[in-house]
Amino acid sequence: MISYGQFEKEFLEKIASDVETEFELPVLLSKRHVDISIYFNPSRRQYDANQLLKLIDSESKPKVLKTIGLFHVDLFIPILTFIFGQAVFNGNIGIVSNYRLKNEQYGLPGDKLLLFERFRKVIIHELGHTFGLIHCHVPSCVMRSTTYVEEIDQKKYSFCNKCQRELKLLISVV
Repeated sequence: MISYGQFEKEFLEKIASDVETEFELPVLLSKRHVDISIYFNPSRRQYDANQLLKLIDSESKPKVLKTIGLFHVDLFIPILTFIFGQAVFNGNIGIVSNYRLKNEQYGLPGDKLLLFERFRKVIIHELGHTFGLIHCHVPSCVMRSTTYVEEIDQKKYSFCNKCQRELKLLISVV
């Protein structure tokens, strides 16, 4: 995982630990300081997720299995108003932003624990896509598709039994 922006060290270490547990693979954390203003779309007042994926692709290391870029900015893709994250299906890169995961975006008091829970779920979800998992219909599965932050709150940060079995098979052939 590569953080682009200021994230608390303990926050990232806990997420990395949980990702390691879910995928049964080691997670490395690194920080980058890159000017991402060129990916800002002034008419939408958001950052182009497709362009940020290209940035992650250019910065990922060849020997690293998967790379997820972590951001604090509002993300979009042309066909959607906003997104929480995006990944290359069966690829090696993805991005996640905590911008729309914050209670403050919805006029509610800040909640660091809830932000952590949401961020962790979106990271695990996007990593699932990089391994080839599709959206799941089990309501509590982390791979269930979500459009709204409330839907993220309803699911767990773990895979359902079916997705867990499929993930183990996909990882075994990597």
